[in-house]
Order: sequence, then structure tokens, then C-alpha cells
Amino acid sequence: MSPYFQAAFTLVVGAEGGYVNDPNDPGGETKYGISKRSFPDVDIANLTLEQAQQIYLTRYWEPLQIDDKPWNIALLKFDAAVNQGANFARQLPDDSIAICTARALRYCANPRLDRYGRGWFNRLFSMFQKSLSAP
Repeated sequence: MSPYFQAAFTLVVGAEGGYVNDPNDPGGETKYGISKRSFPDVDIANLTLEQAQQIYLTRYWEPLQIDDKPWNIALLKFDAAVNQGANFARQLPDDSIAICTARALRYCANPRLDRYGRGWFNRLFSMFQKSLSAP
């Protein structure tokens, strides 16, 4: 496993936060970024951080095949996968500016931009800044 996974997981799960059940969020009940919509068989309310880490590893990190990528690319693609979907993240180029641009454009096309946009962009800019120096 990449030496970057633990550092990236800590940053991404920190951005995702704890338990929420926002009726306006299409993911529904969510904890540590794991949503009931995406993981219907997971007991979201009782999900542990260790269980979330395993899901992040097997459903996001490993499928992206980013173990050998530089820190900036690994972090930005991993965060994109968790926040905007693994299929979207797989299509991103290995260029941090292009990754951030594609993510920003996708946010702008989201009909929930008015409600969640400020948080999405804060997260994107924060992750970009954190990607500039290795963990």
C-alpha cells in the first residue's frame, strides 16, 4: 500500500466530517463520507472510522490505482473519487490543475451549487493547497 493512503484518508475523512442526515442531500444518511445511497447495506449511524477507512481503501483508493502517483495527484484524485464519484475520478488526467479545473466545472454544472457550492469550492481549494506539500 502507498505510504500516502493514511495521510490522504485523514485529510479526506476530515473534510467529510461525521454523521449527517440532510434531507436535501441526495446521498441521504452519511457518516465519514459514506452515504446510505451508495452503501445501502452499511449501518451508517454505527459505522466506525476503521470501517470507513476500509471502504475508502477498497472502493476508492485501490480502484484508482494511485499507489505510485505523486502525492498531489494521489490526494486530488482520491478526494475527487470520494466527493464526486470513482468513475469521474478515474477519467481525470495526472495534472493537478486539470484535476481541479474538471472538478470545479462539474460543481458548476450541479443543480445543488447554490446550496452546497461554497463548501465544495472551499474543500477543493483546501485540498489543492494541501496537495502542494508532501505529508
